[in-house]
Amino acid sequence: MTDQELLYTMALTMALRQQSKHQRTLLEAAGSATAVYEERHEVGKMFEHFSPRMAEAVSSMESLLPRCEQELAYARDHHIQILSWQDDTAYPARLRQCEDAPLILYFLGKGNLNAEHVVSIVGTRRCTERGRDLCDQLARTIAEQVPGTLIISGLAYGIDVAAHRGALTHGLPTVGVLAHGMDEIYPRTHRQTAVEMLQQGGLVTEFMSATPIDRLNFLQRNRIVAGLADAIVVVESPVRGGSLNTARLGMDYQRDVFTFPGRPTDATSEGCNLLIRNNGATLINSPMDLLTDLGWSSKKCNAETPQKRLFPDLTVEEQAIVDALATAEDTGETPTLTYLADVTGKLAFKVTTTILALEMKGLVKTLPGNRYHLINA
Repeated sequence: MTDQELLYTMALTMALRQQSKHQRTLLEAAGSATAVYEERHEVGKMFEHFSPRMAEAVSSMESLLPRCEQELAYARDHHIQILSWQDDTAYPARLRQCEDAPLILYFLGKGNLNAEHVVSIVGTRRCTERGRDLCDQLARTIAEQVPGTLIISGLAYGIDVAAHRGALTHGLPTVGVLAHGMDEIYPRTHRQTAVEMLQQGGLVTEFMSATPIDRLNFLQRNRIVAGLADAIVVVESPVRGGSLNTARLGMDYQRDVFTFPGRPTDATSEGCNLLIRNNGATLINSPMDLLTDLGWSSKKCNAETPQKRLFPDLTVEEQAIVDALATAEDTGETPTLTYLADVTGKLAFKVTTTILALEMKGLVKTLPGNRYHLINA
């Protein structure tokens, strides 16, 4: 895509803010954002259902180009990818199927938004300790059974950040969907988590830098949280809240929606119980229920070709550690320092040195308890 087409697409999203469906209607009818720009003064005549206010907004695209050029420069200076809906290869395929998908996404990080398996985990900002434990159990089980699954959430307080922390702890890639630009992190207390996510996933948003924090933006971003995933899990939720909105969007997008039940007296489970009662979500009692219902068995998802475990730039010692970790993942062993030393016949300090080299190459992640995870396994 040319810079000109990208700039015109960005200008269209600015002109028709929070009007993704109308943006897409124009783009598909005209064939390109450049064509929309060239016919910007005729939109009112071309689309009778467009209000005069909307037609006037589109006609103002030219005045928005300097801001778009500024954002394009900002993205390049900060290594932010700009993903356009028109680009079949780079744009997230699942989200692209949604009729109100944003035309532009800004992505920072190393994650794959088109991962084979993607789960969005959402819930209340005022979660309980049980909710945090469920997030950790979900991440741990998914990591054991379906390694490489991408975990999506919104980096908000409560369940969101617990889902991200669980993914980081257990070696899963995780992406946070922001309700503002890439120039800040909200809430600021989650900045360190966001930094860690950049190495093991990333951050994505439809908003340009310097976008003010606004409640409506958080509701708008929920469609991205829902649209990026194969399935949505509501961990805890009251009867009103963004997580139920995300679940409803998931149903609209034909996504599988799941939730954990709670006691009738638990305020943080009232929304979950309501979803179950109204057939809006499938009841799960454990993370394995989720994987079973999705048909994501470990045998299906861990099937590998020999090529996936070949790393031609490794030393003999490094390849021995990689092979040992791969074997541990296949057999269900816990790959601790002692285990690796026993399997490879190397002294512990030699194993530690080799692990450090593999971490620097982005192939191994150290987990709590001196355990290790082969990232590319």
